[in-house]
Amino acid sequence: MTVPAPEVIAHAGGDHLGEGLMWCERRNAVFWVDVLARVLRCYYLGSGQLRRWAMPEPIGWIVERAGRDDFVIGLKSGFATLTLEPLAITSIGSPEPDRPHNRLNDAKVDGAGRIWAGSKDEREPEQPIGALYRLDPGFAWSRHDDHYRCTNGPTFSPDGKTLYHTDSFARTVFAFDLSNDGQLQNKRSFVRFHESWGYPDGMTTDAAGFLWVAHWGGGRVSRFAPNGTMVESIALPASQITNCAFAGVELDRLFITSAAVGISNEPLAGSLFEVRPGVRGLAPTPFGG
Repeated sequence: MTVPAPEVIAHAGGDHLGEGLMWCERRNAVFWVDVLARVLRCYYLGSGQLRRWAMPEPIGWIVERAGRDDFVIGLKSGFATLTLEPLAITSIGSPEPDRPHNRLNDAKVDGAGRIWAGSKDEREPEQPIGALYRLDPGFAWSRHDDHYRCTNGPTFSPDGKTLYHTDSFARTVFAFDLSNDGQLQNKRSFVRFHESWGYPDGMTTDAAGFLWVAHWGGGRVSRFAPNGTMVESIALPASQITNCAFAGVELDRLFITSAAVGISNEPLAGSLFEVRPGVRGLAPTPFGG
């Protein structure tokens, strides 16, 4: 498959740590965050307009709420709701009051409208005190896995029966069986990254059930079959690739974030990229609460 060269959508000095991509159909826009700069960003596909909102603390992700015009976000202090116009942030609560060095890092919503969000130690070197949480529509949360150094990239199989989740420093994408009532079982290694690949970061699922995984330190995104075999890679002009998400009316546009932190010799580090990979993604499910 021949894929057109990546297009640079946004640079403007580059994101320190771009992350948390989300396609918002009702706004015809892609949202993402710069975790370290404490900024929420938005790119409107129709007009090409770029917007930004300053956040009061590090922000890891944003998801839509069903039937509403506001969002849920993951902050260092925990879960919160967000209204953009006017800007207002209301705390839901912290799942980790006993882990003051952690922050929420990456999240997605499952087919039942529940948020799955990971946490990580924001110190360097990171300690294995990150965990995986579920936030239910009633705003109750629960811990479902633990002892991660750097949680990343939850995503789901098209039938909703498998949750994929990453510990980047372990260079492993894990798979879990996900029950209808939101319980995880049968944790197993789905993909183990070779050192030459870098580290697995954010990821998404396409309509055929293949996973697209960002390579931090590997300068690409790769597509993995449901059996864990890499079938395709798309090289990008930045080494620290962090996240990817399908967007657009046909869900055939793959947007990709990157990071400039610690980089001095890559002009496009921290850019938002777009590629047309020739496949379609899955529409994101909004949070049910």
